[in-house]
Amino acid sequence: MNQKRVLVAYGSKHGATAGIADEIGRTLRADGFDADVLPADTVSDVSGYDGVVLGGALYAGRWNGKARRCARRNAEELRHRPVWLFSSGPVDSSAEQGEIPPAPGVARRMKKLGAREHMTFGGAVTAETPGRIARSLVRHGKGGDFRNPARIQEWAHHIGTELATTD
Repeated sequence: MNQKRVLVAYGSKHGATAGIADEIGRTLRADGFDADVLPADTVSDVSGYDGVVLGGALYAGRWNGKARRCARRNAEELRHRPVWLFSSGPVDSSAEQGEIPPAPGVARRMKKLGAREHMTFGGAVTAETPGRIARSLVRHGKGGDFRNPARIQEWAHHIGTELATTD
C-alpha cells in the first residue's frame, strides 16, 4: 500500500496559525503519512493529495483571506477528497472550554467543500506579535499563547485514523 499524502495548508498573518499547521503536519508524519505543510497562498493544485487540512486565522469573525482564496481556487478538487478545516483565533481559554462552532463564512465553506469537520483552536498574541492592537492586548494583560499542542495532536491523530480507512 502506498503512503497517503496529506496537504496541511494555512492562512496566517503573524505565525500562530502556521504553528498549528506545523503541529498537525508533524503529527500526521509521525502517524506514517506523507504530509506537506504549505502557506495557503502558495497552493494552486491539490489533486496529488489523498486528504487536505485547511486552516485560517480568524480576524473579527472572518477567516484569513489567504485561506478563503485557497478554498475558492481549489474548490472543485477539494470536493473530491476528504477535507478538514480549522480556525485559530480566540486569545483566551474558550477553545478549551468546549467546541466552538465555525464562523458563518467558514461554515458556508465547509458546506461548499463537503468538509468532514471543523475545529477551532486557541490563538496567540504575544510580545513578538507585530501591530498596535497586539501591543495593546499584551500591555493590558490580555495576550498569551492559547494554542494547546496536545489538543492539536489529538485532532491530527483523529484525521489520520479517518484517512487510514478511506480509499
